[in-house]
Order: sequence, then C-alpha cells, then structure tokens
Amino acid sequence: MAGKTRKANRSAHGADAVALLKADHRQVEAWFAQFSKSRSNARKQQLAAQICAALRVHTEIEEEIFYPAFLNATADKDMHHEAVVEHAGAKELIAQIETMSAGDDYFEAKVTVLSEMIKHHVKEEEQPGGMFAEAKKSKMDLKGLGDELRARKGELQAHDRAA
Repeated sequence: MAGKTRKANRSAHGADAVALLKADHRQVEAWFAQFSKSRSNARKQQLAAQICAALRVHTEIEEEIFYPAFLNATADKDMHHEAVVEHAGAKELIAQIETMSAGDDYFEAKVTVLSEMIKHHVKEEEQPGGMFAEAKKSKMDLKGLGDELRARKGELQAHDRAA
C-alpha cells in the first residue's frame, strides 16, 4: 500500500487542483484501511492522528481556495453548501478524536464513523456530475488552483510540524 500512496503523492506534485485533492483522498482512504485492519492501539493512535491532521489540512485548503473558486465559476450554491456542511460535521468529529486515546470508549467508533462520512463526501465530490466533474467543465484555472492548493497545504503542514 505504501507504494501506491507514494505514487499518488508524486502524481499530485505539479498536478491540477482536482488531481491534488484526489491524491489526498487516496492517502486518507489507505490510512483508514490500515486503521480498520490494525490490532495495535499504538498503531491505531498513530493512524488516527495522521488521518485527522491530513483531513484538517485538506478541508482547510478546499474551503479557503477550491470551494470559493468553484462557487465563483459555477454558481452552484447547493453543491457548495452541502460540501461545506459535510466538512463541518467531519471537523467536529476530528476535534473529538484528537482529544482521545486509542483505548478510550468510542475511539474506534468515532474513527469508523469519520471514515464513513469521508467515503460519502469523496463519492459526492468525485462522482460524474459531482463537484470535481463540474469544476473540470467550468472555466476554473485548475492548474493555477493546484499550485495555490499545494503551496497552502505546505504552509499548513509546516505549521502542524512546528506546533
């Protein structure tokens, strides 16, 4: 699985906005799969921390950069608003998970529910007629947005490492 995620990360370098966001989706999916198979509390704790950190950064770059550009290019308020509301629910659960330990009651349940929420959200964004397909059909500068997303993602990750 590690080879697959490295390939996804390499392909996201220099990629357009949709490819970068999809690479993030694949990475988090891989970590959720590892979490569900793990029997070690230490490994589950590590994976949950990676998942939460990645999703915090991902939701922030989407909300700051991609979603406003999407709304401006398509005027599709319904799709935009649904995505923002889905993010709000995920962020609430992420905040709860980040205060917990792997041995705590509800820890695994919360990570599992987060996984299900993210699967639903990813399906909505990536399906035909979804946000990514509509973005590709619009006049959005996906290459330029990809560069912007990548730069902001790097800033947020550096801030996380420094914290």
